[in-house]
Amino acid sequence: MNNRFKKLIEAGEAAIGTQLRFGSPAIAELYGCAGFDFAIIDAEHSAQTPAGILAQIQGMASTPITPIVRMPRNDPDMFRVYLDMGAGGILAPFIRTAAEAEEGARACRFPPKGSRGFGPDRAARYGFDVDYLDKADDDILYMVIIETAEAVDAIDDILAVDGVDAYLVGPYDLSISMGLPRQFDHPQFTAAIDKVFAAAQKAGKPPSTSVSFADCTPQAFSDKIAQGHRVLLAGGDEWMLQTTTKNVIDSFKEAGGR
Repeated sequence: MNNRFKKLIEAGEAAIGTQLRFGSPAIAELYGCAGFDFAIIDAEHSAQTPAGILAQIQGMASTPITPIVRMPRNDPDMFRVYLDMGAGGILAPFIRTAAEAEEGARACRFPPKGSRGFGPDRAARYGFDVDYLDKADDDILYMVIIETAEAVDAIDDILAVDGVDAYLVGPYDLSISMGLPRQFDHPQFTAAIDKVFAAAQKAGKPPSTSVSFADCTPQAFSDKIAQGHRVLLAGGDEWMLQTTTKNVIDSFKEAGGR
């Protein structure tokens, strides 16, 4: 298996990832060189294009990082082009039911396990990897985003689906769905997060959490790992650049700059 991210979570190890929104192959490669285990190319909330996503996947190929494509929706017809490009996995948004999760999981695997059609292009090294079909199912990772109250209600069934390898929580959309916009400390919201965490442990799926760029300290990571989290998502190109540039300008102003 060449999927570093999947290897880590199957071994019960913690994996750290980030998101890419700017569409830059150089930034994608830089994150791989930095040592991130996975990078999510965000095609849901940023102006990504198929050609641009391919370039980012190629940029990461010289490093061990696993490229994951975040889809605009859980559409199997959209999965195949990115899997054929060589993406290590798919992240599907707004999964609400086990049936939706199963449809997505099957779309990431070839028959008889799934419904993926053969035509892997770059993923099979343009035909030079004659064993690709035999190993692809074990190498591809399918993740879901839990971001509605309906999904939380069905979380045990969703995470029990064979082929759902991991998940992320979308805190903003989940809080909105619950009628608690951005109230991340509200008891009902924290109870929902606890329910998802417990379901992941029950299903043997790696519990996940987000760590803001501002909170990326050794103690913060240590606390998350000690709590049992194994998928840690830490900011991304947009947030890191915004925070870093803001710190520079704030320091300049504090020093007497205009």
